[in-house]
Amino acid sequence: MSWSSRFRLLQYTKASLWIVPLLGLVLGVLLAEWAITVDATEWLPAGWQYSASTASGVLTAIVGAMIALLGFVVTIGVLVVQQATGTLSPRYMRLWYRDRLQKAVLATFTGTFSFSFALLRTIESDSVPDLGVTMAGAAVSVSLLLLLVYLNRFTHNLRPVAIADLVGRMGETVLVRGEAAVLGAAPRAGGPWVPAGGAPVAHVRSERGGVVQAFHPGRLTELAERHDCVLVVTRLVGDYVPPGAVVVEVHGGTPAPEPRQVTGLIAFGSERTIEQDPAFALRVLVDIAVRALSPAVNDPTTAVQVLNQIEAFLHTVGRAGLRDRYVLGDRHGTPRLVVQGRDWEDYLQLAVTEIREYGTSSVQICRRLRSVLEGLLAALPPGTLAAVRTELALLRDSVEREYTDPARRTLASTPDPQGIGARHRPR
Repeated sequence: MSWSSRFRLLQYTKASLWIVPLLGLVLGVLLAEWAITVDATEWLPAGWQYSASTASGVLTAIVGAMIALLGFVVTIGVLVVQQATGTLSPRYMRLWYRDRLQKAVLATFTGTFSFSFALLRTIESDSVPDLGVTMAGAAVSVSLLLLLVYLNRFTHNLRPVAIADLVGRMGETVLVRGEAAVLGAAPRAGGPWVPAGGAPVAHVRSERGGVVQAFHPGRLTELAERHDCVLVVTRLVGDYVPPGAVVVEVHGGTPAPEPRQVTGLIAFGSERTIEQDPAFALRVLVDIAVRALSPAVNDPTTAVQVLNQIEAFLHTVGRAGLRDRYVLGDRHGTPRLVVQGRDWEDYLQLAVTEIREYGTSSVQICRRLRSVLEGLLAALPPGTLAAVRTELALLRDSVEREYTDPARRTLASTPDPQGIGARHRPR
């Protein structure tokens, strides 16, 4: 199995809502067998002994309760899907499917169900699994506790501001640990790489097409070293690639690597993932803000709250020193892999363009967006400021077109970290 196939399998496993509950189902059966074996030693105290009718009634009630609770959790999941796709962003669902607490709740319910059901078959008039019945009661207690935690979690965390905070932190983590740490190192070759032989000797094309979800830079570098060539990845992580399009150019090579060897280190899928794509987190944040600014929702305060997370994300990006291209070398410092990257201007445009276009009619958004941009001007390195000034000029032009009255224009042009109610005052 190639690396790309393993990556896709891992993505499926992370997003699956049935694999962990299935493991809980199997574990419940195994625990029931263990409890029956321990019961045969007859070492349990008298307080843990039950009559056959009591044990059968308790286990039967637990089996029915677990089925009902599973249905309840599934119903909550359907409501979450409806709310997320209707008022937040469909892109957020890919992150919600990975919630570990939800999978733990489902696994506990299925495990308790299979444990109790497996014990039912062993109950006879003269043989009762006393330890198993007690353990089943304890499992029900744990299940109910997890259910309460689950309800509390999703009652509070389904608010747009809570989701924006979660997604923003995920994006910053991926940026810092992924792109900035793995690809953001200084080029080992000592500068930008320029092909010496002109045109590439070979092109590697996508077989099935799809969105570039991730690639393995270490193994691509090793592959290029073995074939004494330079691999140039022509697509960004997150780009859609049609079938047959060029994804890698091969410069040099004795001989050039097989195309399947190269594509086996690049994962394609139906949609973007966050593993190597911090811009996907920013995309989700902007989607939530734009949805809040739509005429159907008309909630600029939510968009302002999302802008808080976008501002924090932009400060992290602005200090990361990103480039639009990275050159990775082998252990001797020879250039082997060239990959495309998103620079500061890409992230800034993604963060503010749509919010500016859809939110100019809101005084609150204009003021908060100006506060974000002026805060970036004051805090970021000089190399990032030209793009910020460009966005400030675009915001100023949008405000002038939208507000013809001088008083309203002045109001909309005043920076405010809260949107309305906290304008900067001279010291």
